[in-house]
Amino acid sequence: MGALKEFLPRYTIKDYEKWEGDWELIEGVPYAMSPSPYAKHQRISFLIAREIENQLEKCKKRCYVYQEVDWRIDNYTVVRPDLIVVCKKIEEYLTFPPEVIFEIVSKSTKFKDENIKYYLYEKEKVKYYALVYPEEKKMKVFELENEKYKLVFEGFDKSFTFNIKCPFSLNLSDIWKKV
Repeated sequence: MGALKEFLPRYTIKDYEKWEGDWELIEGVPYAMSPSPYAKHQRISFLIAREIENQLEKCKKRCYVYQEVDWRIDNYTVVRPDLIVVCKKIEEYLTFPPEVIFEIVSKSTKFKDENIKYYLYEKEKVKYYALVYPEEKKMKVFELENEKYKLVFEGFDKSFTFNIKCPFSLNLSDIWKKV
């Protein structure tokens, strides 16, 4: 494919803005985000967001949790993580690295979440990257250390604390009971 790469189109945010449906654009390559997430995926996302929001409300430094907000990284990359935690307000879309990103992994997103987005978020210096696996009822958390991700948590029935400006903990065993 090396010889063909120069002939392949490289799309920009301007192109992305014209497309119908749900897409992500990673280094000029479009990725369809269909079909829509299953109900279980949406439920888990909601429960995690609610748990985080309840804890962030107690913090005076104001951090926020958002679901499915476009992060416009550069002219060739726009991604839409399942959940993000930031310590600044977002107007229309995200233009800076969030403190925490959660991706809820499905069969159709596993490769992209574990590989493409892993390296992208690492490169963009996202402090924590959490992968939530509904089928296995577990979570993996990677923390940026010396510009590389290090696995700092893997489990399903223990609590993990995300140490950001407004720290919060997440125990997925509570989430799994409500799915």
